[in-house]
Amino acid sequence: MLYWLGEYLLQEFGDGLYRLFKSRIVLSALGLSLTAIVTWLALPRFFRILPNDRGRENAHGSEASVGKPTGAGLVFIPIFLIASVLVVPWQMTHIAILGCVVLALLCGYLDDRGGTAWGEYRKAILDVAVAFLAAAAICEFEPMPLWVPLFKETVTVPVWAYLAGATALLWISINATNCTDGVDGLSGSLLVLAYFYLGALLYGVVGRSDLSAYLLVPHDVLGANWGIMAFTLLGTLSGYLWFNAHPSQVLMGDAGSRPLGLMLGVLVLTTGNPFLILVVAGVVLINGGTGLVKVAVMRFFKIPFLRNIRFPLHDHCRAKLGWSSSQVLIRFVLLQAVLTPLLFVIVLKMR
Repeated sequence: MLYWLGEYLLQEFGDGLYRLFKSRIVLSALGLSLTAIVTWLALPRFFRILPNDRGRENAHGSEASVGKPTGAGLVFIPIFLIASVLVVPWQMTHIAILGCVVLALLCGYLDDRGGTAWGEYRKAILDVAVAFLAAAAICEFEPMPLWVPLFKETVTVPVWAYLAGATALLWISINATNCTDGVDGLSGSLLVLAYFYLGALLYGVVGRSDLSAYLLVPHDVLGANWGIMAFTLLGTLSGYLWFNAHPSQVLMGDAGSRPLGLMLGVLVLTTGNPFLILVVAGVVLINGGTGLVKVAVMRFFKIPFLRNIRFPLHDHCRAKLGWSSSQVLIRFVLLQAVLTPLLFVIVLKMR
């Protein structure tokens, strides 16, 4: 909205400070700062009306969270949505994705506030539906060009194949993020890193014709706009993490983890390289996603698989290795922070 306002004022009154509204780096900084401050100010006011956490079955140390306010996503996700409409030079694709975020928020919050947790299959079906709608919004039912590691040429993927693959990626992203939300500050901190790296790539490479041509990455005129959205999410999470630092005062709940996981997958898909989810959120996938694989293999194929390892992996580190919650947080974040730049170099330069 500010972008269009700046354009209107330039046309009506000529050059002035309002030209800054057309600067995407200014809009990124504004989105980040605005959401961080508003979330920091607003979130404590809702602690009393948020549902209380009921703990996770068989999760190590979950009893420490029982009774804490949860579902903080009900507060900070709307802040992100409003700020996105304000600072992102949006197109209908952006609005459609924000609509999918609202659906993920509602599904998560209804689960948070219920007396008992929703069944796994019920949540899985709803996640698939939201993921499919988001995938359809991104591709607009058109073939999609993708760039992949080790190949210079882009690959054009048929609509049916893109929808299937993108829906699967988004579903995994939603659930791996949800599973990682079990240690104070862990999920939020890892997502802050992921959004930062994705925002930098979308703004500085995908959204710029010169750098994207140099690195053989398909240019997307909306890349910088997606980058603004990533930085706006980063600010939102920063305001939340102030209260989620150990010992936490509030938890994001499914109302936060599900829309955040959806946006992680969406931003990865908008880069044009789905494999980047391994680069920017590899620790999230290993920590939460491998547990999904273990459950699927043991339940549907009756094959003993990683029987001696607890999942999410942060539970194994605390229960079996004796790590404290703070050690899990710092070590997992350091792993992601160090590995991502290295993997970026490999993925971008070895083409």
